[in-house]
Amino acid sequence: ESSTLVWITGATSGIGAAMARTCPWEGAVITNAARRSHDTLRSIPFDLTRVDTWDRLIEDFTTQLETFDGARAVFVHNAFHYRRSFAGDGSAGDQAAEVTANVVAPLVLGDAFLRAARPAAGRGVDVGLVQMSSGAARLAYPGLAVYGAGKAAMEQWVRTVRLEHDHRGGGPWVVAVRPGFVDTPAARRDAAQPAEEFPAAPALAESLRTREGVLEADDVAREIWAALPGDRTVLFFGEAVGAG
Repeated sequence: ESSTLVWITGATSGIGAAMARTCPWEGAVITNAARRSHDTLRSIPFDLTRVDTWDRLIEDFTTQLETFDGARAVFVHNAFHYRRSFAGDGSAGDQAAEVTANVVAPLVLGDAFLRAARPAAGRGVDVGLVQMSSGAARLAYPGLAVYGAGKAAMEQWVRTVRLEHDHRGGGPWVVAVRPGFVDTPAARRDAAQPAEEFPAAPALAESLRTREGVLEADDVAREIWAALPGDRTVLFFGEAVGAG
């Protein structure tokens, strides 16, 4: 039986895939929660925009951690969903999907993991939650209003949960991570958008061209793992690019 359990939402691409590739614990059981299954990882069907798919992941937290007495268990909530559009331009359904994915999901899934993990922490297991954030939590990017608001809300949740951790004198640790501008398929799609629809796109494209301020996914993933759990509420890696 493995001494390490790791769950990663969206481990099929970008930073999530890099976190899976660079996991520092040999023999770790890594579970991918995503719409697409992973070729080699244990996978759970999961869609950020559909609350009815979340129960599978939440139940897995409970099942795997109920009697787990290994060294550590970590949940990395990395997946995100957004539609680049100005406020008021999309449909009500699009808005609801974005709010569900970027505001509701991090808080509900984070809470579910802490609830399932607390007994294991009481048995001495090192248990932690990593909420993947963004520079959009503090900088305004036209076209990403809900995404930025969701990251800001999640970081405030993390701040409060860390205070609760200190008040209780222990339990699962929690941290938010802003990984900086990482060269991922999502970043390249953003950079290719028309400037009138996504004003940050030209700056992103220029950074990708010159490589100035651009981080490689595996490099930043290794840095994140090495920095956990950290003594700060939000861990920073690199600078935001193209912010307004």
